[in-house]
Amino acid sequence: MSPVYHALVLNLHQPSGNLEALLSGNEWEAREILLALDRIPRSLWGFEDVARVHLSLSGTLLETLANPDFQQRVYGIVKCGELLWFFQNQKLFQLLGTGYYHPVLPLIPAADREEHVTRWLGIARHLLWRPGFNGFWPPEMAFSMELIPLLKRLGYRYVLVDSDHVEPVTPMRWEEARYRPHLARFGDDEIIVVVRDRELSDAQESGMDTGWFMQEVHERTKHCGFPPLVTTCTDGDNGGWFRNVDSQANFWGVFYQPLLERVRRKEMEISPIFIDDYLNRHGAHGYVNVREGAWNTGWHHGTGFLQWTGSPAQKDALQRVVATSRAFHALRNRAAVGADNRRVEHTMEQAFWRLLRAETSCNFFWGEAWVQRCHQDLNEAWSFLKKVEKDL
Repeated sequence: MSPVYHALVLNLHQPSGNLEALLSGNEWEAREILLALDRIPRSLWGFEDVARVHLSLSGTLLETLANPDFQQRVYGIVKCGELLWFFQNQKLFQLLGTGYYHPVLPLIPAADREEHVTRWLGIARHLLWRPGFNGFWPPEMAFSMELIPLLKRLGYRYVLVDSDHVEPVTPMRWEEARYRPHLARFGDDEIIVVVRDRELSDAQESGMDTGWFMQEVHERTKHCGFPPLVTTCTDGDNGGWFRNVDSQANFWGVFYQPLLERVRRKEMEISPIFIDDYLNRHGAHGYVNVREGAWNTGWHHGTGFLQWTGSPAQKDALQRVVATSRAFHALRNRAAVGADNRRVEHTMEQAFWRLLRAETSCNFFWGEAWVQRCHQDLNEAWSFLKKVEKDL
């Protein structure tokens, strides 16, 4: 029985201040999220020989979990320090790079993208004890080909993309396009793209059992003349399937642990694997283009980033982000000319992180419900920019 390799990817993100606000206004939901995070490593203890899980943790989530005041506040629910330590288990987890404030990278100004990625690398290297990260998780799986030079320059080997946006350049069959890593090129740079199976990921998000998954994977890959890599990607801390505290009614107890038991007994062709290990053994084949788009969320298909750009209020906020970013970078260039001024540097930094936080995807995703959060951060950024103007 030839193996069918399975790469499980879970995205973990909470906006800045969200867990703190939930603890004050909706404590049960905050507890559900924290317990869902804590359940991940605990569900895998004893399965180090077969379990392989990729995790993406946003910078804002890492920042919250590492905050001593927050750790003390939730001590009776979760031990955050232990949780961060558990995520360092390299037998169970491969950690993916991402953007600090979880922006839709193709929608924000190009001048701000690198800062999101490098700030995440800074906090992740410190908290997760990794010198580097080979895989990149674009927040919301929002990808455009122009991101490739940036990702290559920062050392990434591969990036995850959604199957609905992959267009073969090299002739290939449907199953090859979906179940084999490929290369994508932009200018002189190229990167490996690993393709998420959208339909199987939808099932992973909403609930499935091991038998159904085994049969579905078999039917989808039975004509592959190569070792297939089936990649499923969802949030790991959202929805009742992941948040349910009953092990007989959640992802880990109903699906993943039974799958691992059957893998251990060699009762199935599915073999969990880290993406890096697959690439080391089997490489990437053929070239593809990846259309601009994100993963599907709820009733949105992800094409054209409609989830974040559908209303006039969303568009107006994004336009203001662009204007603020342009003003910030122009002023920083002016401030860089002349004598060193630490007060100016500090004030510019205060403006910058508020601009970056204003670009958080959640500010735009919930229709118009959170757009004001973007404007609040931009208002504060402008107040700091005006202080710098006075000091120059």
